[in-house]
Amino acid sequence: MSNLPHYDKIVGPVITEKSTMASEENKVVFKVANDATKPEIKAAVVALFGGKVTAVNTLVRKGKVKRFRGRLGRQSDFKKAVVTLQEGHAIDVATGL
Repeated sequence: MSNLPHYDKIVGPVITEKSTMASEENKVVFKVANDATKPEIKAAVVALFGGKVTAVNTLVRKGKVKRFRGRLGRQSDFKKAVVTLQEGHAIDVATGL
């Protein structure tokens, strides 16, 4: 039960064309909680997936204004983390959280 705080920090993997290309460079992209810090993200990735993490870069994608059924709506802001793994280490994000 010690993994519960780690599940609160990592929301899920980001599976896009760009993140797939980054996986060739030992990088994995996760959607994380807005209040998660880099040390917390690193600890969560090591605890949940294993592997050696060398760097964690974060960014906040601002929410966009979009139309839904003719009405204006706003998507939420969300934070992404690009986790760089040590050479030779790999994690499988397809197993699910």
